[in-house]
Amino acid sequence: MKFRELIPLAKESGDLSYYIQLMTQVARTEGLQRKFEDAHKTLDTALSLLTDDLILAKVRYLLERGRVYNSSGYPDKAREFFLDAWELEASIDEDFHTIDAIHMLQIVDPPEKQLEWANMAIEMAEKSKDEKAKNWLGSLYNNTGWTYFDLREYENALEMFEKSLRWEEEKDHEYWAIIAKWSIAKTHRLLGRIEEALQMQKEIEKELEKKGYDPDGYVYEELGECLLLLGKKEEAKKYFKLALDILSKDEWLKTNKPERIERLKELVGD
Repeated sequence: MKFRELIPLAKESGDLSYYIQLMTQVARTEGLQRKFEDAHKTLDTALSLLTDDLILAKVRYLLERGRVYNSSGYPDKAREFFLDAWELEASIDEDFHTIDAIHMLQIVDPPEKQLEWANMAIEMAEKSKDEKAKNWLGSLYNNTGWTYFDLREYENALEMFEKSLRWEEEKDHEYWAIIAKWSIAKTHRLLGRIEEALQMQKEIEKELEKKGYDPDGYVYEELGECLLLLGKKEEAKKYFKLALDILSKDEWLKTNKPERIERLKELVGD
């Protein structure tokens, strides 16, 4: 059942905390759909209902307000809300949402600071007795891997991506395991292990097709990069064209990494 369909039932329940929390998840969905103005309006409604005793509802409000700001290009503003959520969460000692707040702080802060947040979140998740909190580990390993990657600490990145892969495979998270494999392969390329990276990306391409997933522009992009480094320019161009056809429609990439699209255009010759 969609979140909006639950709203009338939530109102009738008389549980104000539940109703506000539901509103925050409506806003989260709107944010994911890039309907940022609608998301903020929904969160304004949630805020108008908050009282001092509804701590969990306020934590979730702060988290979702921060996420909307971050997704719409205001990470500094988002950070204020994530920090408030983390500090407030300490008063109710609930690991899942505490890790959520730390995880979001990891995303918006500079890479050097991200590692501090990452280590804190991973330690909490690994030690937590709450299974929901432990379920953060796949995302935490992945994001920490990318933090190391951005710092060009590729061996450390590789270690985290391999942890992420083991975690996702243990949980039978098929698609997220594929993403972890892709991250490992990309890191091998940056470490100069081009043949190994190319072989992994080819296996991922086959796995996606075999399991019925849509073609992946990021896989095509990496295949092209590997082939280009191996001097196979025409074969690389074919994959860059496939990558461009898909990634030129990727709203996140167009907004956050437009140079990637431009590079693909140059490599294709458009």
